[in-house]
Amino acid sequence: MRSDTLASASVFEANRARGAVRFDVHVRDGVTRRGALHESGSLRVRFPSPEDEGLSGVFVNTAGGVAGGDRFDIEIAAADRSRLTVTTAAAEKVYRAPRAAAQLNISLKAGADAHLGWLPQETILFDRARVHRRFDIELDETASLLLCEIVVFGRTAMGERMEQGEFVDRWRLRRGGRLVFAETIRLDGNIGAKLARSAVAKGAAAIGTALIAPGDEALVERIREASESFAGEVGISAWNGFAMARFCAQDAARLRADMMAVLARTGAALPRLWLN
Repeated sequence: MRSDTLASASVFEANRARGAVRFDVHVRDGVTRRGALHESGSLRVRFPSPEDEGLSGVFVNTAGGVAGGDRFDIEIAAADRSRLTVTTAAAEKVYRAPRAAAQLNISLKAGADAHLGWLPQETILFDRARVHRRFDIELDETASLLLCEIVVFGRTAMGERMEQGEFVDRWRLRRGGRLVFAETIRLDGNIGAKLARSAVAKGAAAIGTALIAPGDEALVERIREASESFAGEVGISAWNGFAMARFCAQDAARLRADMMAVLARTGAALPRLWLN
């Protein structure tokens, strides 16, 4: 490799974004309020206004997106009986990574009778993006969780598709200290060709997951009642005390509409930013 190329690569790696947010919420006088908050780098969280007895948070990435070698860490703890829902100010864009993958690490904890909602807007992967994401979730036996993620492989509205790249997504969920769900998804190399396969995504450009705890067969049946309105493919099942819905659609707009239809069946209140 030429010396000028090496120098350019070293400058690029030294100029990577770092961001971290760590905070907790607790109940005071019957209302959820923010506790200690730590922010560093280009990641911020804002709490627009109290909403009844709960609290809403909005993440803002001032770096303007995620690039190769970036690292972002989020730690959230919801104390007993608290209610917290978090989202993002906009869809998160993950750009081309010539070398190291971006790292996204999310840790979520919810205490007794607490409710935690993780509902960010879409994550959009540009062609040749590389990102590793990790969720570590710990719930009390009596806590509830609603976790929704949408991943879009290219800006389909702009006629763009993700062809090459790497996407690794690792989820671990524990309830009462017991591991009840573990999954790692890995797509790399020619992602476009893999998504085109019938057994993978049948040419779809957007996938999504909604993890709902607690969840049971009654919830599954309520969601299936809305199946005729789905624009894409939606699968729903329940086991180990939680429910999970999988989504696959030709574009982000259709998948988002399907996700909102499913969440309406759970009785969840969507973040205001989802409705704009």
